[in-house]
Amino acid sequence: MPQKGPAMRALSSSRQRNARTPTATGVPPVPPEDSPQAGAPAITDAGDRRGARSDVRQSITDRIIAMLEKGGNVFRGRWTRAASRGVPRNGKTGAPYHGANVLLLWDAAIERGYASNVWLTYKQAAGLGAQVRRGERAVLCAHFERMSGQASPGVTGESLDDSERLASEGRTSARGESSFLRCRPFWLFNVAQMDGLPIDPAAETASRAWTDRSPIEGAMRFIGGCGATIQHGFERAAYAPHADRILMPDIDRFTSPEAYCATALHELVHWTGHPDRLARAFGKRFGDAAYAFEELVAELGSAFVLGHIGLVDATIEGHAAYLDAWLQVLRNDRTAIFTAARLAGEAYELILSRALPEAPSTRPGTLP
Repeated sequence: MPQKGPAMRALSSSRQRNARTPTATGVPPVPPEDSPQAGAPAITDAGDRRGARSDVRQSITDRIIAMLEKGGNVFRGRWTRAASRGVPRNGKTGAPYHGANVLLLWDAAIERGYASNVWLTYKQAAGLGAQVRRGERAVLCAHFERMSGQASPGVTGESLDDSERLASEGRTSARGESSFLRCRPFWLFNVAQMDGLPIDPAAETASRAWTDRSPIEGAMRFIGGCGATIQHGFERAAYAPHADRILMPDIDRFTSPEAYCATALHELVHWTGHPDRLARAFGKRFGDAAYAFEELVAELGSAFVLGHIGLVDATIEGHAAYLDAWLQVLRNDRTAIFTAARLAGEAYELILSRALPEAPSTRPGTLP
């Protein structure tokens, strides 16, 4: 068969694109200038780029697995310390990042000692008159688009026309129409890796909601605002979904008030999954591993909440180690971490939305 000329190849490519037009999606988009179409960075980790071309999801899942393999105390402390600086944001648009990208950027910030959670693509940095320093390594992230039709060979994506799987991830598709999520890589640099920025993006986009407040105050605002039923006097902390109540040991059983608050907030993330709230259910997708997967969602969600209020050194007490089970789930399902991070973000947003109003300031010179 004769080879197609350039014009025929362009026409064929155009037809394929038109057949897979993006449709509405519940997956939070990245800012347009963060998309892969904006151009890959000139300075990056070559190994990341090779892995991303073959399978973006697997490359990122492998990164998360490597984090978890360092041990619970290591990754938990790193994530909460990074979270205390705010959600990672784009330095040009101010838009926050979402899902697994948050975990990747947090871990990179702590691993490399960055003080800021503000990030830019190579092209955005250049557009602001800055230059990424030679030899700096970017962080591989993922951008998802909902596409109609079926994924063609060579496209990193998965069919989503299975209603059971869609339900397990909280999504629906149009009747009679199949779709898939197309996963594309993009790369980000921290502002600490750049020279020549005319402004300080961190000062304009970073959010430090609890700089002048007590973490205990923040925890009480969340716990009180959600109105969950909490009962004390139990041997260990747990959430009872059928009774829709949080079970806690007596307060004096905890090593500190901070440990009590951290444990209660972890259980509060479980509470958000009740059918009357976010309705999380994983049995059909994960089978015997469904409980461990819910614990992973609670682990991530509580890291978001604890970091937000600055409760970074507290211990979540009375919980068995689920680390091995999480690793098994992630090794068996390259999409699991994306689902877990998305659901953890939804739980975090629900808890924040129900927080009690701030108490009037009692600092000297202010009115009650």
